[in-house]
Amino acid sequence: MNRFPSKLKKSLDARLQDNSLRELKTAAGGVDFYSNDYLGFANAESIFAEAQKLCEKYNLKQNGATGSRLISGNHKLYEITENFLAEFHQAEAALIFNSGYDANLGFFSSVPQKADFIFYDELIHASIRDGILLNHAKAYKFQHNNIEDLQRKISRLNLSENSAVYIVTEAIFSMDGDKAPLSELAKFCEKNNHFLIVDEAHSTGVLGISGMGLVCELQLQEKVFARIHTFGKAIGCHGAVVLGSQKLKSYLVNFARSFIYTTGLPPHAIATIYSVFQRLKMKETEIELLKANIQFFKKQLRIAKIDTYFVESESAIQCAIIPGNENVKKIASIFQQNQYLVKPILSPTVPKGSERLRFCLHSFNSEEEIKKLVNILKTSLTQI
Repeated sequence: MNRFPSKLKKSLDARLQDNSLRELKTAAGGVDFYSNDYLGFANAESIFAEAQKLCEKYNLKQNGATGSRLISGNHKLYEITENFLAEFHQAEAALIFNSGYDANLGFFSSVPQKADFIFYDELIHASIRDGILLNHAKAYKFQHNNIEDLQRKISRLNLSENSAVYIVTEAIFSMDGDKAPLSELAKFCEKNNHFLIVDEAHSTGVLGISGMGLVCELQLQEKVFARIHTFGKAIGCHGAVVLGSQKLKSYLVNFARSFIYTTGLPPHAIATIYSVFQRLKMKETEIELLKANIQFFKKQLRIAKIDTYFVESESAIQCAIIPGNENVKKIASIFQQNQYLVKPILSPTVPKGSERLRFCLHSFNSEEEIKKLVNILKTSLTQI
């Protein structure tokens, strides 16, 4: 059928006009400063081999899970891996979802109830926003990392005895790379009997002992209602886990639709998750290399006197604000011409005027690669 709805065409035309139309492109070769594979595990053949051995050990030589986990897809490795993840992250229970998006959709669409309230940081991930849209609680955003604004907005509520208040933030924010004030948020929630939820997507495998995350680094495990750790970033594979109480796990198994009504992950995917976390538990070599590269990158920015373009961040995500879709795409193309893989982040993904280049640092980037990256950026900034 060649006919296409006029409203959809209008939306596409608008994106084309403001230079923000997204397209799928095959990943190019070059120096990686754009992927979320912070520790290089996505391409680690040793982890692939370990996962294969694990599948053979438990006689799970199948390509798919064969069904949802509540029917035929709950193979033995799920139980082993969930128990290990709960222990690793110092939580009572763990429940694996197929992706971070699925975890956030399932959690936020089912846990907050009618007459409850959700307060979320204005820079929270789209998957959390989408989950919130599916429930019947009232939701309000608060200014980024601003606890005073959060307090003001909560104080205006007329809370009933049956109303629960959920406070939602990320440990490391995906588009700025900065940290949430988790200690202060946890103290505020504890004092007022609110429920704190932390998305640890970009702190998993990076912060805390053995990459346990920011909550564990700050010893806040007992003060956080739920943590969502995703495996598509530093862990280098696929899936996500929700950490919390055994009661929360039971509730999600019964009411989280993105968990109930989907085929489970195949055995090799679960074996990969287990193998990566076993490696993190045994040694922190990649984490230390990543931290060293972050500090080296920031030092080179100061030497080049272009650090003022960047959002303050101690994480693997380093962002240079370059307003205007056209400007940021132009500089990204210069990187690509030099075989450096750097992607522009355009509006409306970020607010208009805060378009940026998002540099993802890795344990495997060399100092020479980082120096050249900074030099290309410094030269490119003079051309806009």
